[in-house]
Parts: sequence; C-alpha cells; structure tokens
Amino acid sequence: MLTRVLLPVAATLGAIAVLLGAFGAHGLESRLSPSSLKTWATAVDYQFIHVLVLLILGFIRPNLKQAKWIDYAALFIFLGIVLFSGSLYLLALTQIKLFAYLTPVGGLCFILGWLCIAIHGFIKS
Repeated sequence: MLTRVLLPVAATLGAIAVLLGAFGAHGLESRLSPSSLKTWATAVDYQFIHVLVLLILGFIRPNLKQAKWIDYAALFIFLGIVLFSGSLYLLALTQIKLFAYLTPVGGLCFILGWLCIAIHGFIKS
C-alpha cells in the first residue's frame, strides 16, 4: 500500500511547499514580522528537504523486498513534515505559542525517520 502512495504524497507535499514558499515571499511579506517570516521560511526549507527524502524513498521502495524500516522512515518523515513544518506555519500566521510545542515533536519524527533509514542500511549491509 505504501509503495503506491509514497510518490504521489511526496509530490503533492512538494507542490504545497512551492506554493507556501511563494505565498510567504509574496503574500505575507507585508503582513508578517521579520521573525515570523523567518519562521515561515524555516518551515518551507524543512518541508522541501524532507519531501526530497520521501521522493527518494518512493523511488527505491518498490525495488526492496525487505523494506520495513524504509516504511517506518517514510511514515516518520511524513509526520515530521506535518508536525514540524505545519506547527511553524501556524505559529507564524497566528503567533499562538501553543503551536511551538508541536515543533520539537515533528523534529523528533524527522530524527526517527533518518534513524530508520540508517537501521535499514545497517541491516542490508
């Protein structure tokens, strides 16, 4: 199941990152403080980086027989995008500090995703 949805989900998240990056640069420039714009840019940067990871995983996943750790990695990285970048977008737009508490959870998801890739590499080597 994951094999069929990974590439379309990654590509959609990539398109959203482009839209949000452009929106931040052109639509929010006069509406947000410099600090909030920097927060927005950080969210876009992390989303782009991890979309690329999801794309790579999506391309290699169909060629792997044993890919449990790659599947875990994709899930954690997806959750990281939603929680890390999503919370920063919401924080930048609303200034509601409660959203900042989700950001480290998203960061932890990113770390777990990377570690799952490492585990897969150690098991396969």
